[in-house]
Amino acid sequence: MATTDRQATTLALAHALSAAERGLAVIPLSRTKLPALRSPHRDEPTPPPCHGECGRLGHGVYDASTAPSRIRELFAAAPWATGYGIACGLPPHHLIGIDLDTKSGTDSSAALRELALRHLFTIPDTVVVLTPSGGRHLWLSGPPDVVVPNSAGRLAPGIDIRGAGGYLVGPGSRTDHGVYGTAPGTAHLAPAACPPALLHLLLPPPRTHFPGAPSAGSHGQGLVQFVLAAHEGQRNTRLFWAACRAYEDGIGPALVDPLVEAALNTGLTEREARATIASAARMTGHRP
Repeated sequence: MATTDRQATTLALAHALSAAERGLAVIPLSRTKLPALRSPHRDEPTPPPCHGECGRLGHGVYDASTAPSRIRELFAAAPWATGYGIACGLPPHHLIGIDLDTKSGTDSSAALRELALRHLFTIPDTVVVLTPSGGRHLWLSGPPDVVVPNSAGRLAPGIDIRGAGGYLVGPGSRTDHGVYGTAPGTAHLAPAACPPALLHLLLPPPRTHFPGAPSAGSHGQGLVQFVLAAHEGQRNTRLFWAACRAYEDGIGPALVDPLVEAALNTGLTEREARATIASAARMTGHRP
């Protein structure tokens, strides 16, 4: 390995350990901004729904940790890493990343300001990370019982959201396009709480119920199938969305057990599944 790469790896590890001290769970990234460790199941004909239960490294954000010994183990297994990713949605910060892109030809910052004016919220002082392409990542903190999904361009053109199952490239990371760094005056800040009006926009839109729609039975089966079709990294998000729709349509209590069973088939634990469904119930104004 070239000396410059060794230096980049050493610096990335140092930055990652510093982030972990602030309660941010991290993983090593390659110069392409992808997880540096490949899946141990990549050569299996039918990869199992594994989040690291197999005990091996290479499960993306599911490897993320704040433990220094674990982080050093991850970087030791990926000596080519030149950056680190920060897992979103995890305690204590339940990080939400607002990615203001510049590559789409749109003014994403202006789009965010327009949304703020229209929906009556302001972006608080928070951590801002500058990307090599001229974009910005705004770090916000979400409520512990709300699952914010990842999205690309749904909020507005040029604005991507990093939520549960996603990650942000950490400041100090070196990529093929340059180095990520914090904006002046923001490095010392903690992620600010996401404004409620913005949080509402980040959640999946409620499903409108029309008279004459399919019966609760067929609709419920459709929601169960939606959960069963979840890929790795989508399971909690799909379960939360399906449970929200079920409660909004008045079939939430009847669908709890079928949704839990579907979630178990995708690899979630019963505790995870029931906690996610309870969060959906609270979010839609129902008692779990």
